[in-house]
Amino acid sequence: MSQNNPSDRRRLGRNSGVALICGAVFAGMVGAAYAAVPLYRAFCQATGYGGTVRKAEAAPSKVLGETLLVRFDTNVRGVPWDFTAEQIDQTVKIGETKVAIFKVTNRSNKPVTARAVFNVVPEQAAVYFRKLSCFCFSDQTVAAGQTVEMPVLYFVDPQYTQDFETKGGKTITLSYTFFPAQDVKPAPDIKPVKG
Repeated sequence: MSQNNPSDRRRLGRNSGVALICGAVFAGMVGAAYAAVPLYRAFCQATGYGGTVRKAEAAPSKVLGETLLVRFDTNVRGVPWDFTAEQIDQTVKIGETKVAIFKVTNRSNKPVTARAVFNVVPEQAAVYFRKLSCFCFSDQTVAAGQTVEMPVLYFVDPQYTQDFETKGGKTITLSYTFFPAQDVKPAPDIKPVKG
């Protein structure tokens, strides 16, 4: 290809333009892949999609006479913890604020930091299941051999009774699973204190 030939220069210019567009598309796709997880998590928390519970700023002013049975499910994956709910279930009036207590015992000989992920079943109820405070909003660190109580302050929004998908539903299951926190540096080995 000669640099003096005008058609060769145009072809070279077009090829460079196509290569530049392909590079920009590739960079955009890589950026979108990295942004997808936090954007999906934010979407789920905002809408309740996929059984994700929404955080509430305040309790409702109206409490209905209708009740629901809220069941609690606890799990750990890759964390040396015993994780249990103090109560298997609670009967709650729709709109009433309730507290559920969970316990974690660290069975290892060093501090462990983990994060709880949660969901609600049936999925349609997630948009109405709201938490005012929860250990699941941040990473939790439990010292070696320590047992801690972790409360959850929650309510079921009165609009639950108006939605055709949830109206008449009498049971909701709130499920938690603790996983190792990904952004935490490993703690140095600490020997247990003998007492």
